[in-house]
Amino acid sequence: MNPVQIFGVKSSRETRAAERFFKERRVPIQLVDLEVKPMAPGELRRFTDRFGLTGLLDREGKTYADAGLKYLRVTEPDLIRRIEEHPKLLRLPLVRAGKLVSAGQDEAAWKEMLPGPGK
Repeated sequence: MNPVQIFGVKSSRETRAAERFFKERRVPIQLVDLEVKPMAPGELRRFTDRFGLTGLLDREGKTYADAGLKYLRVTEPDLIRRIEEHPKLLRLPLVRAGKLVSAGQDEAAWKEMLPGPGK
C-alpha cells in the first residue's frame, strides 16, 4: 500500500485532523511539513491542475489578510513565491493518494482515497 502524502504544517489543526484520519484507518502517511520544506513545483502543479492556484488559497485565513492579498493584484510567479514563504496561505492540508488530490479538511475526499472496497 502506497502512503498518502499530506502537505501541511504541524501547527495546523486541519493538518493534524488529516493525519489522525488516515492513522486511525491504518493507512501509511508521509507528512511533508511545508514550514520545513516547500512543496516541489511538480507537486504544486498536481493541485493547481485540479483546483487552480487561486482555488488553493485560504481566502478566509489570517495569513491571507495579513499579506494584503485581498487588495493586491499579484502575478502567478509572485503568488507561488509567497506560498513558499507562507504555506498557511494555502487551504491546508493538501492530500494526495495516487492521482486523487484534495485541498482543505475534506473527509469525503479522504474516504475516496482509502484502499479497498469497504472504504
